This record gives sequence, structure tokens and C-alpha cells, in this order.
Amino acid sequence: MTVSLSKKNNNALRWTFVVVFFMLGLSFASVPLYDLFCRVTGYAGTVQRASLAPGSNGQYNNVQIRFDSNISPDLNWEFRSPKQEILVQPGVQEIVYYTAKNLSDEASTGTAVFNVSPPKAGGVFMKVDCFCFVKQTLKPGEEVKMPVSFYVDPSINDDENTKNLKEITLSYTFYNAN
Repeated sequence: MTVSLSKKNNNALRWTFVVVFFMLGLSFASVPLYDLFCRVTGYAGTVQRASLAPGSNGQYNNVQIRFDSNISPDLNWEFRSPKQEILVQPGVQEIVYYTAKNLSDEASTGTAVFNVSPPKAGGVFMKVDCFCFVKQTLKPGEEVKMPVSFYVDPSINDDENTKNLKEITLSYTFYNAN
């Protein structure tokens, strides 16, 4: 029993379309899947989310937290991080305020992304609440303080990769949301 050349070509064409549509779907799903992977594992400095700090029993070494702020050139804002670095006790929740000001003469909208460095700190830096990934619209000349609530997980001392981590930098970058 031989299959005609036309049937073979049609079958190959169908499989080609299936593979192309599968690859196209995979390309659209790759960003959310990568984001999910980073949030679960702390990979590439992605901060973990938490709802409440566990508290401290005082047996942990303090960790120095530095703050950094950046802004995309296409957003006419001033964006400042807290000036002082702080020492935090793992397990104790802290709150700091970043400041943004619209320098243009019209309302504009920005959104911030964040990361921590060194990347190995992503698994132990727990963000409770922040302004990131939320569109922020500022009127002309408006200045706002934006809180970030976080803590360092006490498990920092249990992991060989983070046991000697003494300093973490929290960095935010604002981009034009339009």
C-alpha cells in the first residue's frame, strides 16, 4: 500500500503548521513562565513575596541594605532612593520610602521594576509590599513618596550560598508606561 505524494505533502504541511503554532504559543508563554520561575526560585535576583515577617530571636547577624534608583531616559521624572543605607536584623520587617517627581508640564505614567544584588540575595530578600509593577500616574510637578516594606529571611544563615552575605542592594528602575 503506497501513500500518494500529495497525501505525504499534505501531512508534512499539517505538521509544519502544528509545530509553527506551538512555537509561536511557546514564545508568548516564555516571559510569564520565566517570571514565575524567577519568583519561585529567586533566580537572577528576583525578590520573593511574603505577607508577614517572622520576627527575630536576635541570634542573626545584621545585613546592610543599600538602595538604588534609576529612571529610563524617556520618562521626565526625578526618582530618588532613600539616602541612608540601613542595617536590618533578619526576620524583622522594615519600611523605606522612594520619592518620584514629575518634572514635565503634563501628567505622565510610569511603572517600576526591581531587583536585588548580588543575585544570590533574591531568595532571602522578602518583599511584603511595594509600588513595583503598578502604573503610577503623576500630575505635572507632583511628588510622591512610595513605600517599600521588606525583610531578610532568617534562612540567610542556613544556606551555604547566603551564609556570609553581609550586604544587599535593592534597586528600582522606572520606565515610561505608555
